[in-house]
Amino acid sequence: MPPPPYASPAEKAWHYAYRVICAAIFVFLIGPIFVIVPLSFNELPYFTFTPEMLSLDPAGYSTKWYREFFAEDSWQQAVQNSLVIAVFATLISTFLGTLAALGLSRSEMPFKTGIMAVLISPMIVPLIISATGMYFFYTRIGISSTHLGVIVAHAALGTPFVLITVTATLVGFDHSLTRAAASLGASPVQTFFRVTMPLILPGVVSGALFAFITSFDEVVVVLFVGSVEQRTIPWKMFSGIREEIRPTILAVATLLVGVSILLLTTLELLRRRGERLRGIAPR
Repeated sequence: MPPPPYASPAEKAWHYAYRVICAAIFVFLIGPIFVIVPLSFNELPYFTFTPEMLSLDPAGYSTKWYREFFAEDSWQQAVQNSLVIAVFATLISTFLGTLAALGLSRSEMPFKTGIMAVLISPMIVPLIISATGMYFFYTRIGISSTHLGVIVAHAALGTPFVLITVTATLVGFDHSLTRAAASLGASPVQTFFRVTMPLILPGVVSGALFAFITSFDEVVVVLFVGSVEQRTIPWKMFSGIREEIRPTILAVATLLVGVSILLLTTLELLRRRGERLRGIAPR
């Protein structure tokens, strides 16, 4: 879109400079992904573009690294561990984060700022510190190197994301609807499930997706708290880079990028639906 005709030379210069800056930032953020995707189809076990790939010769491309990922038992076990841990951690995070957001949204709740700061601290504290603390604490209570320990650890990391998204949804919540439901004889439980929950559901699902992504992509905490039996996809990729570099890692990374795109698309659709329900965006 060109600048308006009445814009001054300085404004026109900034108009085009702003777009150049945005394009440079986009390339800086997305450039590594553009490199990973074609390299995952490399015929040879290299992390560089071969002459055949640069000349677009079909002989230089192959899907064997994807086939290796789906055929190798260790990768499939890592996928299973990641899904099991992420699903249960997401359920716990969603339950705890939603309850905390509902409590903090009440006007009579004391010390809301301090409580919020404590609850979102896992997002602020460096991950290595949290992982170290979890390792010593979980070892003391006997759940270290177990699926339960990793699930609880990931739930602690995902709960702040649910708390923030649900709290943001409750900011525009019309509490007169709950008072109207109570005046019509609805119990608090009926009011929650028939009035409150449908309106905040986009925020709850968005927070759950953030918690799922956090658990599915996390590697530092699982290295401290987990063991070989809890090896997840990020752990498998990390150990593969250190021990045996193969393009299978790039194939897995490409698949994870695809999953992330699907989840982000879902988040955007939920955000728009939430805006329509709250009357912010046109229907």
